[in-house]
This record gives sequence, structure tokens and C-alpha cells, in this order.
Amino acid sequence: MTPARPLRVAVVGAGPAGMYAAGHLLEGPGGTYLDGRLQQLVRRPVEVDVLDRLPTPWGLVRHGVAPDHPEKKLVQRIFEETANRPGFRFFGDIEVGTHVSHQDLLDWYDAVIYAHGASGDRPLGIPGEDLPGSLSAREFVAWYNGHPDYAGLPIDLSHERAVVVGNGNVALDVARILTQPVESLVSTDIADHAVSALAASKVREVVVLGRRANFHGAFSNPELAELGRIEGVQIVVENDDLPSDHDIVLDRATRRKLSTLDAYSTQPRRESERRIVLRFLSSPVEILGKDAVTGLVVGRNNLDLDGDGRAGVASGQERTVLDTGLVLRAIGYFGNPLAGIPFDSERGVIPHRDGRVLDQGTLVPGLYVTGWAKRGPQGIIGSNKKCARDTVRSLLADADSGTLSTQGTLNPDVVERRLRERQPHLVDQNAWLRLDDHERRLGRASGRPRSKLVDRRAMLMASRATIRRSN
Repeated sequence: MTPARPLRVAVVGAGPAGMYAAGHLLEGPGGTYLDGRLQQLVRRPVEVDVLDRLPTPWGLVRHGVAPDHPEKKLVQRIFEETANRPGFRFFGDIEVGTHVSHQDLLDWYDAVIYAHGASGDRPLGIPGEDLPGSLSAREFVAWYNGHPDYAGLPIDLSHERAVVVGNGNVALDVARILTQPVESLVSTDIADHAVSALAASKVREVVVLGRRANFHGAFSNPELAELGRIEGVQIVVENDDLPSDHDIVLDRATRRKLSTLDAYSTQPRRESERRIVLRFLSSPVEILGKDAVTGLVVGRNNLDLDGDGRAGVASGQERTVLDTGLVLRAIGYFGNPLAGIPFDSERGVIPHRDGRVLDQGTLVPGLYVTGWAKRGPQGIIGSNKKCARDTVRSLLADADSGTLSTQGTLNPDVVERRLRERQPHLVDQNAWLRLDDHERRLGRASGRPRSKLVDRRAMLMASRATIRRSN
């Protein structure tokens, strides 16, 4: 009897969501953690092709994690182990909608999982938001992390004050990068152009605005506490007063954050080269400037005592103007639609049921979603593991029930040939390893984990070079 051919799956997106999905499909010998114990999830041979529009894999692990948090990048070791499993292939510099269509993938594979994340931003919706100098924190993070699409982003650091709207962990990352001594960054994998710009930066104060009260700050306590360890930076807390007669039930994590804020509030003022101002109950009203940002109008909010005690409600009275040349909005990522894929424009996600994509309430056979494209931009890197597992379980159940259409599926060689015809500069797994080796060698020469290439042409040239391993 001829053995059944492997189930062939395309995963669009080589970030954490896509790599966790590939890892579950190409299950290791230990099985998958289900219902409190390790179990065998996959009972058939599977082949997975992971496609990404960038020449490099790992998504936000490479381009989103702050360079001074290398411990958070160690998860890529898990992804590297997945990439070494039989049946895995990586194809970079392939963009769905440009080099291949969504329908191509449905025709070529038994199933397709979209794991492309959320590459857009939530707008502030205020006048002046489109002025030069008004950017999203996502763009700024991509700039200092060496994302090839943002390496040339015009970042103006010639003013003494920068303002970050929003107070989640990304906002604190941005404030930390803008204020800490550049000497503490030169040993990281931060982009070379960012080091040069930060070394010449005139920013001395970063104001972080939160529209709600201090007890509802979106940051975590470890990120908040880390600010106090930046050499030469004073942490100032403003608008953190709460009415004494308002009974608020706080969980343990929130009490820890309030304790850290209180420590910052009571510390003696000292002469510092730079400072981070955490301002609560404050909302941006208007960004000022004609040809570029020159200031930000900020309104003072009142605590909504008659509601849930969380939301900041504009008072309409007290307003101040902050002189600044850089306003970064850190109020959340947002998904972007892909041609031919159902999309919920209000939530910025692909509609689904248990990871199965829905088109106006009807299941689309063979089409799945995971990660931020599935649940919205929330959670940490590890949150994608369970999310991907649940989607993979749905896919495998459909394969077992015969729901998937497998008649026209192409064999791996034909798929690769067609991909190379559409994109001659395709970066496969071996080419990525050559690029990875090149960046690591450049980094070692200057005592860094790697020196990222940010020019696509240089990346492609390095991906074709011969690997020279050091002893």
C-alpha cells in the first residue's frame, strides 16, 4: 500500500505566531502540552512552508523587542529548533498580494494559516496628527531595531522634549531608549543608524501621557521599576493624586505598581541629565505646528467616580502646551486587511471560529488564522503558543474529518519552483542562515550579538555568501 502523502500547510508570517504554529504542526517527540499533560497532537506526516515578506524570520522578536532586553529574544532558540525539524521550509522576501496571491496558496496547499500579525496603528484622531514629527511608537521601535522598511524614517531628536502618548510597556520601552546613556546600548543589537542618532540626541525629557489614573497604568511593574535603574535619569510622577474617599479594590499586581510609583513620587529631586515624566489623567488634544510638530496641547482629565473608576474623562478646563518636536503614539497596534482575506475593520482582525476563518459567518475551507491577526494585538510573545496550538487543533480535526480539499495540492518541488519564478530573490532557509552568520560575525567584531543589516540589497548579497564559521 502506498503511504499517504504528508499534509502540506502554508504559514504566512514567520514571527512568533507563525513559528509556534509550525512547531505544533511539526510536533516534537515529546508531544504537545494538552489538558495538563503532554499528548500526541499530530498523528500524520506534515510539511510546513513558512512565508514572510521580509528576508528574515522571527518577526517582532527581531524587530519589536527592545535591544536592551536580550533575554526576551532567547525564544528564537525555540524557533530555530523548529526550523531544523524535517518538513520545515522558510521562504523569505515573499509577499502575499505581490509575489503570490491568496488564491495561489489555497490552490497549492492543503491548508493555509495566516499569522502575519498587526502592522498598523490606532490613530489619536486629533488635529495635527499627520505632521512630520508625529509618529507611532511601532514605527519608532522598528526604526531603532533595524527593520528594513523603517531604517530611513526621519526621526527628529533635535528638541529637548519628546512626548509619548500611552503608558503601556511599549511606551516605557521608547522612553527608556530615548533617555538612557547611549553607551549602554552600543553592546546590543540596536541598529547602527539608531546609535548614531541617539548619540547626537538633544532630548532631555520624555513625557509619558496616560489618559487614565495611576492605578490603571497599562505598564507592568517590572518595566516600571526598570526606569528607576537608568543611570542619570530622574523619574517624575504627575497627576497621580486620587480622592481619599473613593474606595477602589485593587489586585496585587496593581498595588505593586502603585508602590513603585509612590517610591518615585517621594524620592528627593536631584540634578539629573535627563528625566522621564509619568503624567496621568492626561489626554492629547491637538498637535501644533505648520510644517512639523512644534508642540502638543494636553487636556487634564477627571476620574470617573460615577462609572467604573477607570476611565479618564476630559474636564474641558485645564489645558497645557508642551513644547516638543516629537510625538509618539503608543496606544496600540492594529491589523491591516490583505486582498482576498475576510477582515473585521472595526477590530482589525480576521473573523474566525476556533481559528477557522469566517467569511460573513460562513467557514472558508482550508483557511485558518492565529496570533494578533486572530485575537488582536494583546498578550506577550508566549501567548501565541496556546493560540497557535488551538488553531492547529482545528486544522488537524478538519484534516481527519476530510473537510480539507486536497485534490490540487502541489508537491514541494513544484511549489518552490513557482515561488522562485515569482520572486527570483527569494530567501530560503539556507540563505537566511548565511545572512544570520554574516550579521553575527559583524557583531562579534565590535563586541555585539549581531550587527543587523537594514538595506535589502545588502541583506540579499549576504544571504548568497559562503558561511565562515569561527572555531
